[in-house]
Amino acid sequence: MSEAEPEFADEGGEGAKKSFWEHLQDLRTALIRSSVAIGIALVICLVLSQQIVRVLEVPLQRMEMFEAPKASVTLEIGDAKLGPYPVTREQFPALPPGAAPHAIFRLSTAEIGGRQLAVLEPDLQAKPDGQTQVRLHNFSPTEAFMVAFHVGLYAAIGVSLPFWVYFLGGFIVPALNFRERKLVFSWIGWGAVLFIAGVCGTYFFLLPIALKASVKYSDLLGFSAVDWRADEYIDFTCKFLFGMGVGFQFPLVVLGMVKLGLLTHRHLAKYRRHVIILCLILGAVLTTPEPVTQVAMAVPLYLLYEICIWIAWYWDWKKRRSGGAVES
Repeated sequence: MSEAEPEFADEGGEGAKKSFWEHLQDLRTALIRSSVAIGIALVICLVLSQQIVRVLEVPLQRMEMFEAPKASVTLEIGDAKLGPYPVTREQFPALPPGAAPHAIFRLSTAEIGGRQLAVLEPDLQAKPDGQTQVRLHNFSPTEAFMVAFHVGLYAAIGVSLPFWVYFLGGFIVPALNFRERKLVFSWIGWGAVLFIAGVCGTYFFLLPIALKASVKYSDLLGFSAVDWRADEYIDFTCKFLFGMGVGFQFPLVVLGMVKLGLLTHRHLAKYRRHVIILCLILGAVLTTPEPVTQVAMAVPLYLLYEICIWIAWYWDWKKRRSGGAVES
């Protein structure tokens, strides 16, 4: 009996088994610590909500990169600023040269023929202020507080993610043997890499495209798309970012099934058409159920699936080659 105990400790990670209630207490402790981590992160993110909102507005500004540069003018009447408005050189021949010139016209007065007349003074050296055509608004007295809370909550979940994964891992890992721990740590490492890749790729590339497509589709239907509700934009953006981060875990699920022998590269190649439908469904479940985000998410997920097929083929080729070398 004493000789078996060290072997059990090496395999399971602990020398003594715990009762069901002890495991339940460990789970309760892990959940409480995770909740405290999220709560502390929520307080910090609420304090920094203004800066976080500015970060979330960047894709709204970057979406202007996905259209052809246009000439534009801004009208200034006192402290009020109107525009910028897209124009043509036929409408404003005095525009400065360049692919996307911009000019500011200020309303002022001038004495002409003994009379005071309103005139527009051009500033042809002005630069565009970089503001996007779409503006975010709050339409109720309490909406500003709800926007701040939603921003803080989404940010707190992301910021505290490493902490509550660590706390929950402390509950699960002791029950695993060395090989299982190595597999779990490898899965967590690659999962973190894929999650960050999905969030960054969405933030810098897919989200601006999706926003631009939404504006163009509204224009096609004849609706104005220059004023958006801030709460809905924050909710849409955060769900899209987190959804893509979670969706990028799809290759780990597929390759895990390959490792377990449940699938081969031939099976993966056979079910390509089914996976396309699955990717569209994941786009609706993990983000928002509308065509733009569905397609924006389905395309990279399917490309990752194709990469999984090649990885599975390489594993199979390596295994057969190793088996052939042993037989010889």
